[in-house]
Amino acid sequence: MTFEEIAANDYNLSVSSYVEAKDTREITDITALNAELKTTVAKIDRLRAEIDAIVAEIEG
Repeated sequence: MTFEEIAANDYNLSVSSYVEAKDTREITDITALNAELKTTVAKIDRLRAEIDAIVAEIEG
C-alpha cells in the first residue's frame, strides 16, 4: 500500500478498507439437500403411521 492509496482513501488505516474479506460460506448442493429432505419426510411419515398403529392397539 502506498502513501497515495492511503491519501486517496481519506487516510483511513482500517485493514478492511484495503483487504477484501474471504468468502468462507459453505456451498450447498440444493438438489442433494432436497433429496435428503424428501427421504427424511418419508421416514417421518412412516414412523408416525407406526406410532398411530401402536396407539390404536393400546387404546383397543
